[in-house]
Amino acid sequence: MRLAPLVTLALLVLLAFPSAQPVFTGADIFPPDEFTSRRAKVMDAIGDGVAILQGTTERPGEQPLRQSNQFFYLTGVVEPRAIAAIDGRTRKTTLFLQPLNERRERLMFGPGLHPGDEAARSTGIDAVVARDEFAPILAVFGRDRRGLYTPFRPEVLGEASSGDPAALARATRDDPWDGRVSREEAFIANIKRAAPESEVKDLDPILDIMRAIKSPREIAVIREATRITGLAILEAMRDARPGMYEYELQADAEFVFKKHGAYGPSYFALIATGTNSLYSHYHRNTAKLANGDLVQFDYAPDYKYYQSDVTRVFPANGRFTPRQRELYTIYLRLYQALMTSITVRTAPREIVKSAVRRMDAILADYRFTDARIKAAATAFVERYRTSNANTLGHWVGMEVHDVGGPAPTLEPGMMFTIEPAMQIPEEHLGIRLEDMILVTESGYENLSALVPVEIEEIERVMREPGLSKKRP
Repeated sequence: MRLAPLVTLALLVLLAFPSAQPVFTGADIFPPDEFTSRRAKVMDAIGDGVAILQGTTERPGEQPLRQSNQFFYLTGVVEPRAIAAIDGRTRKTTLFLQPLNERRERLMFGPGLHPGDEAARSTGIDAVVARDEFAPILAVFGRDRRGLYTPFRPEVLGEASSGDPAALARATRDDPWDGRVSREEAFIANIKRAAPESEVKDLDPILDIMRAIKSPREIAVIREATRITGLAILEAMRDARPGMYEYELQADAEFVFKKHGAYGPSYFALIATGTNSLYSHYHRNTAKLANGDLVQFDYAPDYKYYQSDVTRVFPANGRFTPRQRELYTIYLRLYQALMTSITVRTAPREIVKSAVRRMDAILADYRFTDARIKAAATAFVERYRTSNANTLGHWVGMEVHDVGGPAPTLEPGMMFTIEPAMQIPEEHLGIRLEDMILVTESGYENLSALVPVEIEEIERVMREPGLSKKRP
């Protein structure tokens, strides 16, 4: 049979480039021993209790399945309606799965996990049995009056942090025209009915402590997520020019995300040109870049269940004006004073005190020509001087605003961003950088250092051809 030229070309492309799987399973990311080690820590924490987690459901349409963060963190299993029981007394884990659905696999997903020894071997989980067996096993836990631990917070599936689905669940429950409880609340109620003699406790605080310190394998994945983020920002810098729309720069980044196998974005694209930069979470992305605008670009991928978060600022036309140079340079020097003050095993508020001393020296030596810029820089430093918060930014991990809460000191393996904003409100103008900081034994590592922050380097990158010029 003779193939049409376009069909032939399409087949050659498919053969030349193996199709990327956009939804990763645990085996694609970490070996089973990573998850086994995490479950062992849970067993240590719950003692004689049992941790019970439910996985997410099928998607409501033709959407790829992404597992919830807490379930994936402990199992690496990406199957809908899975349940896991982690027994602290026997130190064994049982996974409960739906039976084989050949039609579903043939049409939608391909080979999946099913009850049986093969699933146990591939996941490193002690036993993988039919989901129908969960109820009688739960009843046994109840008769033995075992303490039962399960996540209380609503699940996080990507493009969200734990506070987001929690706020949605509260709003839904309190809505007089809705009133539904969350899946987690329904699951807890069902557990209590099935095991009324057992006390049901919140598993989230235990997992939050564990997730605060990243393992070497987690760090490697986040490092790659941040490299992809950097490549995306560089493409946006190269492509930017007056007359483009903010969403066109978003498209540049999303091309890079998908090119490197990301599931999707970590959060909605925060691409703000001109006066939109005053809003830290502006995401309409419909404005046109104008000559003389500064562009604030904040966007990152959801990569193998981990996130990144990086922000850069660059001129729409590729050249900073003298006034933009004055504004950007003083902000950058103050920002760098904060970053270079980071030390390991130190309280964040002590790091801020050290940074403020450096900032004061920078302000004293800086040659301001613009009163508004000087006032903005002075206010920036004063906010740090008067703050008593024991934080530098927000944690990043499986969520872009990751779990963990304020930490007394910065410890090796912690991952966070710094993203202080400096604003000139009367001009509706804001400026903000953001970097991914890994705390190490010797201090810190800036994972996003590949993306330039110095004016000369930014302008050099912007002289290179962008994706719009590369495409015919």
